[in-house]
Amino acid sequence: MSDLHVSWEEYHAKIEQLAAQIYQSQWEFDQILCLARGGLRIGDILSRIYDKPLAILSTSSYGGKDFQERGKLTIANNITMTTATLGKRILLVDDLVDSGITLARIREWLKEHEEFAITEVRSAVIWFKACSVAKPDYYVDFLADNPWIHQPFEKYEKLRPKDL
Repeated sequence: MSDLHVSWEEYHAKIEQLAAQIYQSQWEFDQILCLARGGLRIGDILSRIYDKPLAILSTSSYGGKDFQERGKLTIANNITMTTATLGKRILLVDDLVDSGITLARIREWLKEHEEFAITEVRSAVIWFKACSVAKPDYYVDFLADNPWIHQPFEKYEKLRPKDL
C-alpha cells in the first residue's frame, strides 16, 4: 500500500473543490450530516459555505497502531443537531470512502430510523478508494491504488498534553 501525504493547504483546497462540485450539480439539500471524526472538519466548512445546519453522527472503525487497523464499525445512538428534526434531503459527509462499509451501513442506519423522514441522501467525500464497496455521489479524488492517506491533523493523534 502506498502513502498519500496531504498538507493543510491541499486539504482545504480539496474541500473547496468538493463544495464547487456539489454546487455545480444543482442538487438542493436541507442539512449536512457529517460522520465524526473524519467528516467533522469537512462538514463544518461545507456548513459555513452553504449556510446549512450541521448535524453530527459519531462513528468509529479504526484503532490499533497509528489508527490504521480497521475493526468493527461502532455507530453512536443519536445524531447531535441544533435543529428540531433532521432535514429531509441530507448531504452525508465524510473524509473518505475506504472499504465503503461505513457509508453503506450509515445509509442503512438512516433508513432504519423512520422518524427522520428522510427523502433523499447523497454522500460527499474528498477521497474515494477503488477498493470501496460503495460509491459516493460526490468526491474529489478517485484513488486507484488505495493508498494510506496521511491527513494534516494526524500529528495530534500522537501528541499528548504533556508534550505541548
